Amino acid sequence: MMVAPPTLTTSDKLYLPQVIAGMRTTLRHMFSVAKRAETTVQYPEQKRKLRVENYRGVHRLNKDPDGRVACVACFMCSTACPAHCIHIEAGESPWPDREKYPVKFDIDELRCIYCGMCEEACPCDAIELTPHYDLVGKSRQEMVFDKEKLLRIFDETKDVKPRKNPPVTDYGLTGGQDKAVARPTAERKV
Repeated sequence: MMVAPPTLTTSDKLYLPQVIAGMRTTLRHMFSVAKRAETTVQYPEQKRKLRVENYRGVHRLNKDPDGRVACVACFMCSTACPAHCIHIEAGESPWPDREKYPVKFDIDELRCIYCGMCEEACPCDAIELTPHYDLVGKSRQEMVFDKEKLLRIFDETKDVKPRKNPPVTDYGLTGGQDKAVARPTAERKV
């Protein structure tokens, strides 16, 4: 069985309609951008407004209402981190309401991919990603944030409440519900 090649019309042979269709898309985008009043932001002096509900910036380590670090050193954030940038050393807690607390808590901000998995994995909401994006350092050591620096960031950003543990992975969890209430939506097949 032989298949006959398609016959091309004169307009198909010239490729002109395809070129015009492609240029129409390009020109439409170019003119829509030209209508905007301002396209350039003078960065250090001007900053764009961020949508806090979906932006992931620098980490912070939250404090509990008593002013202590909220982390209980459960290692769930460091286990969930795909970049392996969170390092925790646990110690015996001096407070009677918890067993452990982080003696050392480091986040390598250069290694982090800002995915939010640590924030989602934390059972006590101790770690959050803030909307701050101007992260500058002169050396690698400056970009490894220790517990004190993360708590200092909390003090600077405690008025800004980032989104409440958004579903990053959505492993069957229903969006918008509390972690304690959310249940898998997919049924197990036996």
